[in-house]
Amino acid sequence: MTRINLSELTVKGAREMLHKGDISARELVSIYQEEIKSKNKTLNAYLEVFDDAFQKAEEADERIKSGQEPRVLEGVPVAIKDNILIKGKICSAGSRMLENYASSYDAHVVQKLKEAGAIFLGRANMDEFAMGSSTENSAYGATKNPYDESRVPGGSSGGSAVAVASNMALASLGSDTGGSIRQPAGFCGVVGLKPTYGAVSRSGLIAMASSLDQIGPITKTVDDAELIFNVIKGKDAKDSTSVDPAHLAVAPPSGGRAAKLKIGVPKEFFTEGVDKDVLEVVNRAIETFKGLGHEVKEVSLPHSPYALAVYYIIVPAEVSANLARFEGIRYGLHKHAKNLLSEYVETRAAGFGKEVRRRIILGTHVLSSGYYDAYYGRASKVRVLIKKDFEKAFGEVDLMVAPVSPKPAFKIGEKVDDPLSMYLEDIFLVPINLAGVPALSLPYGQVQREGKNLPVGIQLIAPWFGENILFEAGRILEAHR
Repeated sequence: MTRINLSELTVKGAREMLHKGDISARELVSIYQEEIKSKNKTLNAYLEVFDDAFQKAEEADERIKSGQEPRVLEGVPVAIKDNILIKGKICSAGSRMLENYASSYDAHVVQKLKEAGAIFLGRANMDEFAMGSSTENSAYGATKNPYDESRVPGGSSGGSAVAVASNMALASLGSDTGGSIRQPAGFCGVVGLKPTYGAVSRSGLIAMASSLDQIGPITKTVDDAELIFNVIKGKDAKDSTSVDPAHLAVAPPSGGRAAKLKIGVPKEFFTEGVDKDVLEVVNRAIETFKGLGHEVKEVSLPHSPYALAVYYIIVPAEVSANLARFEGIRYGLHKHAKNLLSEYVETRAAGFGKEVRRRIILGTHVLSSGYYDAYYGRASKVRVLIKKDFEKAFGEVDLMVAPVSPKPAFKIGEKVDDPLSMYLEDIFLVPINLAGVPALSLPYGQVQREGKNLPVGIQLIAPWFGENILFEAGRILEAHR
């Protein structure tokens, strides 16, 4: 079997090897399957490894040998978050409610990946119904951070990030409602892209909060994130909020890579609550941009301090509506009881975990008669103000740079009984989702805690459909780490 350094292998590198015949897709899948066998029992990144991966690899090898033009991701092994549907596969969303639910169709992004030749290794662990910032809320056990197994990998796409960071997949897909791609990418030292809302179809994604959810890639490099984004993006008739980004894309400043960027530093994101070591890493990235001749200036997002409160009104409200469909009658878990109401109550009590129940109750309350205007209505108005802040800031700068999280990865169990403390982990992430703009989490340094080196992520934020700017700026930082 071909010997390769998985830590340095990228999607682009694997494609080249496969196309040249330096390695077969079957060999590559076998290498990753061995990594999964040796590491997953400890890290718990995968909930299931698919047994048809070798068959798909052989099909890819036959296509390459036949002389046909290899597709963009021909033979590339990837992991898929457990809330993205793959036809014929279990998709549980990390919940007991759907532990035996097999999808009857492919999500739009899965269909796109299949058409590009990607091979699915398995489904990745996650916080139940994507509700959490640590992957501790999974009904199937916590995922562990590969840099320190006593710490969380972030969430809710923790399994997807760990699969890539620990060389159990070349790339993965996650979903981001309030930082669920960017935070685990930051905690695990990989690249995570939250696309512009609407740039990627949500068809086949098990919904948490429909006005915020976005699917995006988790990879080792910015180039790989761009490659996968270009595969999965685009208009889909099954998702009325999706658009064709090509018609709306914001190009980098004229001159390409040689052009000088105007980079904003949002003052509200640099508060006393940020760990000094994390702040040092972020400031180093800012100084890197300055040293290369890019203009850096302070900008303001004055309503961003209210973003977390707004988010935790809007999200539970949409959760309570979206999860009403899981009542034990049509599909999923079903508990037999003496009458219909009892069946609803017993099924939902047995199927939903503590955090999911908490958000359903909060959401039902803020939408209830007498409270709708005071909570949901007011939060929706402030959301508009948050979006306008971004519009004004992007009138002055090409992109913004900020921390991903206020602190490095925390210990497993440290915040699980303190939901408010857990929610604060999303403080620099949720404004981006509320505004609908794209953002990239990029590893830029490490801090030491208890003798372990923990990754720190930088967050780059661009205007709507400005993913190209993120990729250009990300490559600049990658080249000067």
